[in-house]
Amino acid sequence: MKELVELIAKALVDKPSEVVVAEVEGEKTTVLELRVAREDLGKVIGKQGRTAGAMRIILSAAGTKLGKRCVLEILE
Repeated sequence: MKELVELIAKALVDKPSEVVVAEVEGEKTTVLELRVAREDLGKVIGKQGRTAGAMRIILSAAGTKLGKRCVLEILE
């Protein structure tokens, strides 16, 4: 899951070296924290949050296949 979010985020931003994904495991839920450069934050979120929403949908679908609930948090 971590690699999936990292791959998508690096494809979207101008500074892929500053993309950091932290994975916090729980019993049934995995929280993925995504950090990007401040100037790339808008590219990851997208207009009206559409890009972030699409990333969350992909992550949710992949998590369902593994039997886990995945949550994506985009941090500044």
